Amino acid sequence: MAQKMRKRDYGRLMLTALVINLFMSLCISQAQATDKPNIIIIMADDLGWNDVGYHGSEIRTPNIDRLAKDGRELTRFYVNSVCSPTRASLMTGQSSIRLGITSPMPKITPKGLPLDLNTLPDYLRRLDYATALVGKWHLGVQKPYHPNQRGFDSFYGNLSGAVGYWDHVHGGHYDWQRNGKTFREDGYVTHLQAAEAVRVVRQRDKTRPLFLFFSLGAPHLPNEAPQNAINAYAHIADEKRRIHAAMVSELDTAIGRLLATLDAEGMSENTLIWFMSDNGGLTDYRGMPEVFYRILDTAKWIWGDDIPIRFIEFMRTNTEDGGADNTPLTGAKGSVQEGGIRVPGIIRWPDKLPRGPFETRLSVLDILPTLLDAAGGPSLSVEPHDGRSFLPALIGEKAMQPSPFVTEAFNGDQAIFHEQWKLLMRNDGTKSLYDIEADPLETTNLAAVQPAIVARLEKRLAAMPKGENLAVPLWKVARDPDEFGGAERKPPLAELYD
Repeated sequence: MAQKMRKRDYGRLMLTALVINLFMSLCISQAQATDKPNIIIIMADDLGWNDVGYHGSEIRTPNIDRLAKDGRELTRFYVNSVCSPTRASLMTGQSSIRLGITSPMPKITPKGLPLDLNTLPDYLRRLDYATALVGKWHLGVQKPYHPNQRGFDSFYGNLSGAVGYWDHVHGGHYDWQRNGKTFREDGYVTHLQAAEAVRVVRQRDKTRPLFLFFSLGAPHLPNEAPQNAINAYAHIADEKRRIHAAMVSELDTAIGRLLATLDAEGMSENTLIWFMSDNGGLTDYRGMPEVFYRILDTAKWIWGDDIPIRFIEFMRTNTEDGGADNTPLTGAKGSVQEGGIRVPGIIRWPDKLPRGPFETRLSVLDILPTLLDAAGGPSLSVEPHDGRSFLPALIGEKAMQPSPFVTEAFNGDQAIFHEQWKLLMRNDGTKSLYDIEADPLETTNLAAVQPAIVARLEKRLAAMPKGENLAVPLWKVARDPDEFGGAERKPPLAELYD
């Protein structure tokens, strides 16, 4: 009997030890997950400098303003002038010139983000992050270039540059999917994206840190918003601005839902949030990049006077329907002037970063190295990149010099930043040099009085590695334009290249 009891006691001890070991393993795993910050990039699409409340806009953005108040407002944050180049630089840390991606990628582009490059989510997965993309991709529609093939464990949203907010159609294709499969559902795009971001956070693997790229479609064209959101801005006389304001408010509400979920999940303190726009706001001005008029000339060459109404409407909406406001900056989306590339930016990480403005110039090229540094992976073997980690400066450990930055618009204009200088090289051969710290509105061209600086910056620009240009011929774009919304008349985009 005593022997049986000893065996029973021994069995209980072994079971207890097993349970304790399992519990300890789970605790250690959880501790390891929480040692690393969760990382969330929130990207707005075509948000103007004066489209946020904390810049004095008439648009109400209390949740974005909360991020700015509780985090570090990046007062000099730069991106590329249009969407695909910024997203490509974000994913790789490489300049748009090095990548050969200097224009938006239309749905007919046969390639995408180069397959020989690792991406930010690739690197973060090596550090045991779960990775998710909610929203817009715009870096390739063919299967090898899909987000699930480029480092994201999950993807929900659209492959193309923009869809109708209610119909989810792009250029005649239904473009709404989950993990490579067409996903048909009703609803306003910004609401659906917010619900998915909340779901990703709530259903995450709590033993691993989370990387979420919350890539919102708003306030990109088409100008569509729920009527109650539009009615809230009845005092704005201009219809385009009124609807744009409503779209920004819906964007802000979506961000608020995500922030509330982080609070409820106890994640806020150890979550690094980087908020940004992918480029400056689209404004209503007929001088929008002359490349559009080159496309129109190409269309006349193809069709003569019988240019399809679809194409004419595509051209019209891109040149006339913008409702953003970039004041006091000059220029807009598509331009390498300040209004096209200097955008609202915020970093919030309560566990590590102090509050307050960060005045040193940063760019989209610095995001990858900074986030990898924050995630504890600066020793990772990575491809050459053109930014550097600003984590020590953001934390307040040491001062750092402004980030060098080069960018090219899809009309061929280029800009290079170094120290306090900005050199703007236009495709017509003219040059403008600005002391951009003292003259952020680009009022005084110093090229004639500072020829040595112009020459030095030109030399730096010429030495930049240049990748194969991935843009497709303009005549092909003209024949099959990327309309935002409209009738579904072609196969869904997710199934086009099956």
